[in-house]
Amino acid sequence: MNRYCLSLLLCLPLAAAAYPIDVDKKLDGMKVDVTADDTAPDLAGVTLNNYGQAAAACKVTLRNGPEAPRVRRVNVEAGQRASVTARFNRDILRLRISVACTEK
Repeated sequence: MNRYCLSLLLCLPLAAAAYPIDVDKKLDGMKVDVTADDTAPDLAGVTLNNYGQAAAACKVTLRNGPEAPRVRRVNVEAGQRASVTARFNRDILRLRISVACTEK
């Protein structure tokens, strides 16, 4: 019983490693799917999948509290996917992602 309780207590910090992610999409009629990843405590990643017939020009803004927002611009061809990442100076507490895509 003691081993069971100890193993349960050791697993608690691993469960608290994830952080909340808020995604705001302005896709302008484009068929783009946005997937956010919590890769590491100070690293954020976003994958954009373009399911439309036209290429998309996307602007991804990643915010973590009081730090300056990280802006990434990426062109995603029709039927392709693209990934963007951003490293922050501090551990991420809450990640806010804003994605704006227009037809290229």
